Amino acid sequence: METRLAVCNLCEATCGLILTIEDGRVSSVRGNPDDPLSRGHICPKGVAIGDVHADPDRLRRPVRRIRATDSTPERWEEIDWDTALDLVADGLAGVINEHGDDALAIYLGNPNAHSLGAMTHGVGLVQTFRTRNKFSATSCDQLPHQLVAMLLYGHQLLLPVPDIDRTSLFLVFGANPMASNGSLMTVPDFPARLRALQARGGRMVVVDPRRTETARVADEHLFVRPGTDAWVLLALLHTVLTEDLAGPAAYVDGLDRLVESISEFTPEAAERASGVPADTIRRIAHELAAADGAAVYGRMGVSTQEFGLVCQWAVQVLNLVTGNTDRVGGTMLTSPAIDAVGRRMLGPGHYDAWRSRVREAPEFGGELPVAVLREEIETPGSGQVRALLTLAGNPVLSTPDGAALDRALSDLDFCAAIDIYLNETTRHADVILPPTSHLERDHYDLVFHLLAVRNTARFAPAVFERDKDQWHDWEIARELHRRVVRRLRRKPALAKRLVDAARLRFSPTFLVGMLLRTGRSGVTITELRRRPEGVDLGPLQPDQLPRRLQTAERRIDLLPTLVLDDLTRLRTQTQPAGDELLLIGRRHQRDCNSWMHNTERLTKGRARHHLLMHPSDLDARGLVDGATVTVTSRVGKVEVEVRATEDVMPGVVSLPHGYGHQRDGVRLSVAASVPGVSINDLTDPDRLDVSGNAALSGVPVRVS
Repeated sequence: METRLAVCNLCEATCGLILTIEDGRVSSVRGNPDDPLSRGHICPKGVAIGDVHADPDRLRRPVRRIRATDSTPERWEEIDWDTALDLVADGLAGVINEHGDDALAIYLGNPNAHSLGAMTHGVGLVQTFRTRNKFSATSCDQLPHQLVAMLLYGHQLLLPVPDIDRTSLFLVFGANPMASNGSLMTVPDFPARLRALQARGGRMVVVDPRRTETARVADEHLFVRPGTDAWVLLALLHTVLTEDLAGPAAYVDGLDRLVESISEFTPEAAERASGVPADTIRRIAHELAAADGAAVYGRMGVSTQEFGLVCQWAVQVLNLVTGNTDRVGGTMLTSPAIDAVGRRMLGPGHYDAWRSRVREAPEFGGELPVAVLREEIETPGSGQVRALLTLAGNPVLSTPDGAALDRALSDLDFCAAIDIYLNETTRHADVILPPTSHLERDHYDLVFHLLAVRNTARFAPAVFERDKDQWHDWEIARELHRRVVRRLRRKPALAKRLVDAARLRFSPTFLVGMLLRTGRSGVTITELRRRPEGVDLGPLQPDQLPRRLQTAERRIDLLPTLVLDDLTRLRTQTQPAGDELLLIGRRHQRDCNSWMHNTERLTKGRARHHLLMHPSDLDARGLVDGATVTVTSRVGKVEVEVRATEDVMPGVVSLPHGYGHQRDGVRLSVAASVPGVSINDLTDPDRLDVSGNAALSGVPVRVS
């Protein structure tokens, strides 16, 4: 038996762990109290991290699909790495050579951001391909955040983070950090941090159409009609600006134009649209302006709606005009040991450089909205998608109208996946290339140190040695890059090939060491190896702006044209029809998006797949608690058990994200025994925010 320190890189909290290892397996998992960021916190997913390593359903060798014949069913067989890589390279290059660059689509799932090798080498593999049909989970998640950051601050990931440890007022829109441990705000141990906030006399106010785990422990919870948060946020801004409460920094421009552009968005107008009382809006605006450090924060609920860009813009502008940006207790920039933004390791972003072939949806940061993927597969013509490569993703469960995408994937000429599971999407692959799991590879977090509520650095060496026939994700990416380029008729320019080869040559751990050595923090990988619990670099620091802005002349324009134009669309927002309800999603602390449902440790206990519905809405339709109901949207229909609760406001129903593993009766893993349906069989790919983000929240449905 031995004890090892590790990191949980399943979600954004990146908690430090203490693992007990017996006979080559994890026998117990505890939070590491010496970790300077997570401070001993651990959630159920972290406790289950060893289950992923030991999971009998996890793929450990490449597999290829043997298609069904008249006499034999479809099956999968293991093959060697050389054969598998050649098959994938042949398939991808063959489609490109015959039909052009855009015939290949690429989808990156959320786990890529949690893998060091995917960040250093997976992105390099994707850049090998000149296709415009690149997609990721970003456009079903945080795309409005990134676009707003680019428009206001000059870089898509230059995002001020709430200084939760010192704030006196925390105003939360559409976020549930009690379940998520924060998102685009890495805040492990949120419950203890909230208790400390309240103990020092601070308050948390939550605006959400559901009484979430976070709303239950808030000092104040306000129900808001789904999709109308923008009205409330703009009414808060209206009050601050018209009642002489504003105090923006000298580098902020456009205050007069802002006042004029939101003149119609009064608290009374917001009350009519959202249901939040006008007097309450005015009171909170005054509290924001008067607080000794306040932070406004919005997350999934306000990103994944039709006005996500306006919502996230208003969140940032509220912090700016009340003087709470770049202030202790407000929102501040992090100072990571590896500054991937300041060193331009990550591009600043661009918008509408090209558009999708069928719908003409604009790209952002080199990616198209994933809501258009299905139509790009199904619509004939030049540039039609004929092949798909997925990297750690499951868009059938995670993106709008997943059932239709599921059907479309079966028509592809070729499909390949880099993934550790056979899931609802990868079952369409001709070949699956499985990388090592979380505990078999080194980890340094390049993304979430950028978004953490405290500056720290931590390097976690692999806990287990990989089997001799296993490959890391970065090795797969490097070798696949080499084999595909060799097969392309129209090869990238020599200079690009040399740069790509050099970038992919070195291991992720070597690159981290070099980045730390050439950074300004003074932290080295040698020191981090000696201190695997992590190094504390101190609290967030004020007075980073305007020095760190990446805009022209290091100034902030409060009213970008894209936002101004979308305010016109907001003014025409309509309410649902009389018998329609508004569908919202939800997440649980024991869920990890669309995976980890095949670990009994997380799925045991009370079922949580139900449709939540207010008792008055059940009564109005003659329905009873516990019944199986039919939920119908414009694009789909599902049947699911309903649970009566006053935790959702009247007119609102809620389904969890990431369920619905049963597809055509095919057993993918033991997760297929988990009850529930996919909310994304109901979400509508036609409902997009102007940024291109899918509007997964506030979907009109009927329940019978």
